[in-house]
Amino acid sequence: VHIVNLAHGEFMMVAAYATYMLCTAIGIDPFVALLPAALVTALFGFIIYKLTIRQALKAPELNQLILTFGLGISMTQIANLVFTSQTRKMSFDYVSASVDIGELSFGVYNFVFLGVAALMVLGLRLYLTRTTSGKAALAVGQNPKGAAIVGIDVDKTYGFVFALATGLVGMMGAMFITRSAIFPAVGSPFTMKSFCLVAMAGIGNIPGILGASILLGVSENFLKAFRELRGWADIVFFVLIITVILGRSIKGKKA
Repeated sequence: VHIVNLAHGEFMMVAAYATYMLCTAIGIDPFVALLPAALVTALFGFIIYKLTIRQALKAPELNQLILTFGLGISMTQIANLVFTSQTRKMSFDYVSASVDIGELSFGVYNFVFLGVAALMVLGLRLYLTRTTSGKAALAVGQNPKGAAIVGIDVDKTYGFVFALATGLVGMMGAMFITRSAIFPAVGSPFTMKSFCLVAMAGIGNIPGILGASILLGVSENFLKAFRELRGWADIVFFVLIITVILGRSIKGKKA
């Protein structure tokens, strides 16, 4: 729906901390907390939408960038005040599970993330193409005024889609703590990567974003495979976004 969100990773960070507190308080596994984390993060995202983003929908996208960037900084600093900068980590035996094929041994837990991501993409695609509210979201993204004329509640659609997006991020935040440490600024790199993907594929282009995310992931891990190039893996998304922007500029001039 063309809401540019520069606090995407920070929402994941909030979900990760919420899941961490829930798991340590009552002793459950993060996978059991997936749905509660998604619901709480979706509610939090809906409140944020109502209080802030809703006011900037008709403003230029730059205003949304600045607004959500400020929200991201605020969430990071609040988390720093509440939880301090201390790193928190939970340990689970299944994270180190591996499979042996002959002399080759490799971890299998990362495939869980790949599987969940695939299910999310498939579910989102089905939601957008097979449900009434999903089709309404596509209509609002293409032409909000036209959608309002045919009877679609535009404001409700914006709020629901933003809540859905933060809910999906909340699920990933719950999974994130199974293998990674959390701290207030942990979401910032993911915000930049999500912004990179949107810039490469275009807002609302889910197939394009999926392809761009695969390209980004393969590029990062290819560089990490070489000891001399590992330091470049963390900035490869900047290289990709610059390449795409330059390519579009050159293509536009030729056209």
